[in-house]
Amino acid sequence: MNKILFFAHLRDEVGEESVQLEVAGKTVAEVKAIVAEQYKVAKLDTAMTAINEEFAPNEEVIQDGDVIALIPPVSGG
Repeated sequence: MNKILFFAHLRDEVGEESVQLEVAGKTVAEVKAIVAEQYKVAKLDTAMTAINEEFAPNEEVIQDGDVIALIPPVSGG
C-alpha cells in the first residue's frame, strides 16, 4: 500500500490531504494517470513528484510502502 500526498490546489481538487492506493510496481506516470482518472484531477502532467521526499522522474517505479507526493507548479513574485 502507498500513501499519496496532495499539495496546493491538488488537495482542493481531490478533497483530501492524502489517500492510500496500491500502486507498487507502477511508474510515476502510471500513478499520475490513475489519480487523474480516479479523482478527476486535471493537469497532473505538469506536477512534480517526490517519492519518500526525493524528487522522482515519470519513469521511476514505485515500491511497496513508498510515500508519493504530487506537487503542482507554483508561481510567485
